[in-house]
Amino acid sequence: MPGQPIAIKSTGLVTSVGLSAPAACAAIRAKISNPTETRFMGSDGEWIMAHQVPLEQPWRGRTKLAKMAAMAISECLDGVPSEDWGSIPLLLCVAEHERPGRLEGIDDQLFLDIENELGSAFAPESVHIAAGRVSVAVALSQARKLIYANSKPRVLLAATDSLLTWSTLSAFEQENRILTPGNSNGFLPGEGAGALLVGRPDHGAEMLCTGIGFGVEKAHIDSGAPLRAEGLATAIRCALGDAGCEMHDLDFRITDLSGEQYYFKEAAIALSRIIRQRKQVFDIWHPAECIGEAGAAAGIAVLTVANAAFHKAYAAGPRILAHYANDSGERSANVLSFR
Repeated sequence: MPGQPIAIKSTGLVTSVGLSAPAACAAIRAKISNPTETRFMGSDGEWIMAHQVPLEQPWRGRTKLAKMAAMAISECLDGVPSEDWGSIPLLLCVAEHERPGRLEGIDDQLFLDIENELGSAFAPESVHIAAGRVSVAVALSQARKLIYANSKPRVLLAATDSLLTWSTLSAFEQENRILTPGNSNGFLPGEGAGALLVGRPDHGAEMLCTGIGFGVEKAHIDSGAPLRAEGLATAIRCALGDAGCEMHDLDFRITDLSGEQYYFKEAAIALSRIIRQRKQVFDIWHPAECIGEAGAAAGIAVLTVANAAFHKAYAAGPRILAHYANDSGERSANVLSFR
């Protein structure tokens, strides 16, 4: 749907380095990171380090996911009267079905848990999106349809996720994908939640999503096939075409990269396949270096950081490429701009 931009109206973010969007974005800008020991031990006999969200009580599992989501949504909707929340569709982003150790009840109970925490229901068009790190792009695509085709003035995107369960950590640890003193090619697991309120652009200073694209990478991280980044390149080309611009028109990139060499290599190959004019500087930001691998919450964190960079005037320019990738091969990209 070209020519149908989506404006970010407000944000909310809960991470290991801040329990609100301003706090978390300031910490990420300052490169602050605070991984701590979990209660799980790896095969090397060392405690697994992770980015854990500190809440007032040691909640775990689905309860913690609901608590974090409710905090992010409350922050995001702070300027909206609570009696109006029932008219806003909630697109809830959660872990993909293939994720090892995925919690039970995410698909049928988590939504109700969040509504109970908030003491409010959302519009009947509300859905959950089980697409992991690419969930935010799927949610933006659905939000655009709700806004322009269904005349919904506002749509709420939210995500909540945690990799800090033993079934998840043990699976990734057995595959040597967790960052440890003996493995530099890995990520630090994390958790978090975020929310975005989106709608049609108005005449104020806003970050817009002007392009959305999707692709599928056959040579995903577990495939063993030679990586050519065709899936990510396809997603980026679709997003650029949707936004009506070229790669060299953009000023920098922000992604869900969390430390594994595969994904950094993929990003570099995809760039080389698409860009046709040399850029002196084309920086790449990855908030996961501060908040860890946060699963489905990573995409909302990426957009929240980009939004803060625009409004606080420390972005490298007014146009950004954001892209995301799942372990199973799904790829997505967004073109963002500020006016």
